[in-house]
Amino acid sequence: MMRGEQKDERTRALGDRAFTRRKNRWKILRTILEVIVVGSIALSLYRLFFVHQEYHPYDASLLSFESEHTGFIALSYFGVDRNGDTSTRIGHAQLRKHLQALKEQGYVTITQKDIEDYYLHGKPLPRWSLYLMFEDGRRDTAILAQDVLEELNYKATMMTYASNLLTHDLKFLQPNELLELKDSSFWELGTNGFRLEYINVFDLYGNYLGELDPLRYAQLQPYLGRNYNHYLMDYIRDRHHVPRESYNHMKSRISYDYRRMKELYEEHLGTLPQAHILMHSNTGRFGNNRDVSAVNERWIRELFPMNFNREGYCLNLRNSSIYDLTRMQPQPYWPINHLLMRIKYDIDQPIEFLSGDVKRQEGLKLLEGAAELEEETYILTSLPTGRGLARIDNTEELKDVGLSVRLRGNAFGAQQIFLRSSKDLASFICVELVNDQLLVLESGNGQKKELYREKIPVLLGERILSVEEHRKETEVQENLTFSRYAESEGQIREYMARAKARQDQPAATVEEGAAPYEGPQSFHARGDHELELELRGEVLALRLDGTPVEKEIRVGLLSPGSVYLGASWEGEAWSQRNLSDDVYDGVFESLVLSSYEGAEDKEGTVVFSTELAGWDKFVYTAGGIFETVLTWFMNHL
Repeated sequence: MMRGEQKDERTRALGDRAFTRRKNRWKILRTILEVIVVGSIALSLYRLFFVHQEYHPYDASLLSFESEHTGFIALSYFGVDRNGDTSTRIGHAQLRKHLQALKEQGYVTITQKDIEDYYLHGKPLPRWSLYLMFEDGRRDTAILAQDVLEELNYKATMMTYASNLLTHDLKFLQPNELLELKDSSFWELGTNGFRLEYINVFDLYGNYLGELDPLRYAQLQPYLGRNYNHYLMDYIRDRHHVPRESYNHMKSRISYDYRRMKELYEEHLGTLPQAHILMHSNTGRFGNNRDVSAVNERWIRELFPMNFNREGYCLNLRNSSIYDLTRMQPQPYWPINHLLMRIKYDIDQPIEFLSGDVKRQEGLKLLEGAAELEEETYILTSLPTGRGLARIDNTEELKDVGLSVRLRGNAFGAQQIFLRSSKDLASFICVELVNDQLLVLESGNGQKKELYREKIPVLLGERILSVEEHRKETEVQENLTFSRYAESEGQIREYMARAKARQDQPAATVEEGAAPYEGPQSFHARGDHELELELRGEVLALRLDGTPVEKEIRVGLLSPGSVYLGASWEGEAWSQRNLSDDVYDGVFESLVLSSYEGAEDKEGTVVFSTELAGWDKFVYTAGGIFETVLTWFMNHL
């Protein structure tokens, strides 16, 4: 084609009216969505700082008699975002659901003054008392939590780090915003201390990293285990765990934080907040070291009327110390019944769990734990250190079945499907995702037999790093991170050279015979897998995320039986953030169970399904599409 002809083609394309109309429609749609997003943000900011309802304290008639007093619970959320798809901040809708459920249980919020009067002056509290906190002082937390507090007439404490008062980081509330927040009547102010900083940090391979600020820590968190501490918890130590500072230097260092914190709050807010959280203690005192604990305790008692010194449990009773309070930190992935289950077993009082769509749960019989059916998702919550169990009704005589489901519970814990099960679960065939593995068990005659086990990454064909490769990656990333935040050109060059030198060193692979990397795993690791199974006669066929299990799985249990769903807590993984979370949620989305009548029956007859139909399905699907589009615009504006 000649150059002139190419020009003509471009000219004709520009004159293509259909193309132009499509392009203009897209521009209009994009503009409308941008206006909606920007308008929503502007409205939220306006409501936060200029338009408020007024908080009304609880009614005095709710005060409990001393003989039946049950203390108060304390919940502390790391923060709030729109979707809750981060590792720490809960979604706006999920926060509303959490707090709405507590409101329905009868909980009212109490203030710092209420806690002080309760411990120091013996004044009673309402029977169902909640002290609510949000940590880290983020702007998005204030914006997104505000309407929930107003809607429920709840009051919360916004915790901040004093050092953030000096920054102009837009993630964090500035002093004038904190004062406006306090004036709104729905908020009090508290503090996490002067700074968030980590000391005595070692990586998974025992490499000494020293002190890390939050930015470096966030970059390196995948390569860290439990071997680190918070700035106020211990002496600063060397690679041999020997203190690098004297007692007087440690005392001066820690005292500086408290003095500087007090100065900054008084300078920018006019007063020091009255509620303090010691990050992160859980030591039975005020630090990991006795000398350090004594310094912290002296300053905390001098500056604050109360201190949250522990995390994990939520219940505070009168026989506790006001300087040794405890709080629970709900995670963003907790369904509402997970929160209620944790609270129930902390307070040892009756709590009503949420069931969701009760009518559509008629085909399910809950036997243990708690369950909620929300849209197309059945969430089965285990008992603490125990299990959740539900039976699909009218399946007692099922033998040959097909089942498809999307399993969205966390990777560590067990989501189980029991087939051909006896009523007492003495005999069954169980297919489960457990601790990032696909496992098939058969039980009968008092014995359990493992028929299949494989790690999910191996099954899906993902490349498995060797220990040598992972160590190399760890040490390269550490040097790159330190180079990124280095204070001089010389340091940058030094760390970059170290990174390149380590990158150039060979590391044996699993294929070459090296040991596979199996590091510590966290309860917080999300899971999301589509499972399909087909059980005909003595053969069980499985597919995970579209990948077939190549090994033929033959079963010995041929008698018909029921189908059960299970969720089980497994204690193999660990959690640095929330040390005592022993509840697990099996999340079964779009579950469809079919019965086969013979070898020729390819499709089967649907026996049970959690999928919506008709108009409900259309609305659910459209809502998901809109949410996806809106999220894209929020992330790319």
